[in-house]
Amino acid sequence: MQIQVGIITISDRASAGQYDDLGGPALKDAAQKNGWQILAEALVPDDTARIQETIRSLSRQGCGLILTTGGTGVGPRDVTPEAIRAIMRVEIPGFGEVMRAESMKITPNAILSRSLAAIVDLSLVIALPGKPSGAVERLGFIAGAIPHAVALAQRVPTSC
Repeated sequence: MQIQVGIITISDRASAGQYDDLGGPALKDAAQKNGWQILAEALVPDDTARIQETIRSLSRQGCGLILTTGGTGVGPRDVTPEAIRAIMRVEIPGFGEVMRAESMKITPNAILSRSLAAIVDLSLVIALPGKPSGAVERLGFIAGAIPHAVALAQRVPTSC
C-alpha cells in the first residue's frame, strides 16, 4: 500500500516569513526515506481554524497520512492538539504514549510534549514537535505502526 503524505508546518513566525521552515523539510525527507509519497505541503500559523481547514483539505486531496510539526508544547499559541481533537473521529493514544516514553530517554523535557495521533476523516493525523530533530526522532519511534493505522483510517480491509 503506497502511503500518500501531507505535511503541515504550524508556526506563526515561519508562516509570516520571519524565519525559514525547517520542520516541514525535515519531515519530508524522513517520509521519503520511509518510501512514502509526498502529496502536499502547507505552512500555516498557530490558528485553530487554519489548522483544521488545512488538515481537512489534505485529507480530501487523498493524504492518508498527515504529519504536522509545531504547536504541541505548552505555550499560549500551541493549539495543535486542541485543533485536531475538535475534528477527530478517534484519538489513538498509543502513538503519543510511545513518542513521549522514547523521547524521555533523550530529554526530560519530553514530558511537556502533547504529541498525538488521531483519525480525521479518512486520514491518520500525527502531531509532532516543531523542532526538526524532535519531529524526525518521534516519527521514527512510531513509523512501524503507521501503514496499518493508515489502512484502518482509509477503511482498507486488514487482517489484524
